[in-house]
Amino acid sequence: MLYPIDSETREVKELSGIWEFQLDPDDAGLKERWFEQPRLPGEILPMPVPASYNDITTEARVRDHIGPVWYRRAFFAPAGWRGRRVALRVGAAAHRAIVWINGREICRHKGGFLPFEGEAHTALNFGADNVIVVRVDNILDWTTLPPGEVVAQTGKPPYPEGYKAQLSYHDFYNYSGIHRPVRLVVTPHGGIEDITVRHELDAAGGAHVRVRVTQGSERCRISLIDTEGVTCASAGGNDVVLKIANPRLWAPGAPYLYNLKVETFAENGAPVDVYHLPTGIRTVGVTDSQFLINGKPFYFKGFGKHEDSDVRGKGLDEVINQRDFYLLKWINANSFRTSHYPYAEEIMRMADREGIAVIDEVPAVGLYFFNDEDLPVKSVFVPGRAGDGLRAHHADCVREMIARDKNHACVVMWSLGNETATHEDAGYEQFKNVAGLARELDPTRPLTIVEYNFPWFTKVAGLVDVISFNRYFGWYMDTASLEVIELKLKNEIEAWRRGWAKPLLITEYGADTIAGYHALPSRMFSEEFQVDFLDAYHRVFDQYPFIIGGHPWCFADFQTKQGITRFGGNKKGVFTRQREPKAAAHYLRKYWKNK
Repeated sequence: MLYPIDSETREVKELSGIWEFQLDPDDAGLKERWFEQPRLPGEILPMPVPASYNDITTEARVRDHIGPVWYRRAFFAPAGWRGRRVALRVGAAAHRAIVWINGREICRHKGGFLPFEGEAHTALNFGADNVIVVRVDNILDWTTLPPGEVVAQTGKPPYPEGYKAQLSYHDFYNYSGIHRPVRLVVTPHGGIEDITVRHELDAAGGAHVRVRVTQGSERCRISLIDTEGVTCASAGGNDVVLKIANPRLWAPGAPYLYNLKVETFAENGAPVDVYHLPTGIRTVGVTDSQFLINGKPFYFKGFGKHEDSDVRGKGLDEVINQRDFYLLKWINANSFRTSHYPYAEEIMRMADREGIAVIDEVPAVGLYFFNDEDLPVKSVFVPGRAGDGLRAHHADCVREMIARDKNHACVVMWSLGNETATHEDAGYEQFKNVAGLARELDPTRPLTIVEYNFPWFTKVAGLVDVISFNRYFGWYMDTASLEVIELKLKNEIEAWRRGWAKPLLITEYGADTIAGYHALPSRMFSEEFQVDFLDAYHRVFDQYPFIIGGHPWCFADFQTKQGITRFGGNKKGVFTRQREPKAAAHYLRKYWKNK
């Protein structure tokens, strides 16, 4: 799926701003056909798009709403758009969405973290005002990712009439709404539909850039242009290999992006469409003990993160995103994982420009019941829970993520899930299916599945190229006992290595920390304890050459559902939610400087 851009033949109209907004607690909107009404019924709230709606008002009924909500706004469609293709594109809406223009349904989508679009031109009134209505439903069930359940009661009655609660099994807040931009994308009919770019480096240091273009015109020309505007290679056709003798390569910390210009023409030679794709030439690979970028060993220094900020929730915030990239560079990080869902396309494009490597992860999180640390017993991949509906949705998320992000130089590995029931036979079958699908769609990138299970329980390690695991010795396990970390962690690392000769990446390890709380000697939740905790892990990592990196959990504090184990969210960030450093940030900056 191509990112919406303006070009010589393309036009993008942003629909960001304040929309009309209405809760629908009784799910009456579809039956009463609100999408055809001249206005949304009842009390209309102004609501910004993109943003989560939960934290913007002052009312708990909005913050805690379970079920559908409705958005509405008017826009003008110029008469000059007549005769062209107009698509309505939503960057992401959590978790189910239906879109109407002028009362006509143009698309619907399931999944809260990837874009979708529908044909709008057949519904538009050109040279006049138009109305878009979007219904978004935030309910999590056993067909969504993350999964969940809505229950009418969670303990012994009595309960108030109409009481219901959203149960979920993941540790981040179920922010809801239209989280990423809504845009009208105007293109020529028969224009460019998709582009796939893959790279190879030859022994002489040259690059072969293979480009496949899906388009509806007769002829195609593809050119690779450097930052000085010089055309380095060009060829006619929609499946070509461009050869460059001395390419400038993209690498973390040293990004270089070419402009891949794709032009299409009608049979008579008249121009039809033009698309400009920023592309970085680089390769990735894996040995039994190393991760390679452009044939050179790469050590992952960075974090698990979240799309999460004050008031806006998971809504796209370019200010916060740019601040995060400045902080990543300040702390000497070179990578992050999109825990636990694909992030906004704008973040991926920023990572391309800034030279930050990304492990791109589908939202297969919350598929594990946490029991005794050594004995996972409650099944997940069973009928009534993670059954056929969820499994099909998992595959859809893999398809959509790869379709969207396949051309990003920053994306160096696909992650197919986080902390899932990989000890189950049915879990193995599910991951075998999605791993096969991912390799079919993109054979160029390694795969991982982020484990919570120990090596003596997992069944999926043979499916991946890099073994990744999350571990919290000294926090959730052997709480406050820093002295056990080294022995337990070494035992586990060596068990992984005995079972599989593959690189090892520790994708989560961390301790909740209250900024400004100090203790000597260190105590849990103090800034000193977080530093001691991370240092204990790093002393172990540094002993094993097949460990290819560590991502502390996590970059910044983030919001979670209310509960007795969380005070104002998860506080494991080395930065606060407002992006100010804790002592651990200064420790990591020093540790990573020469790593």
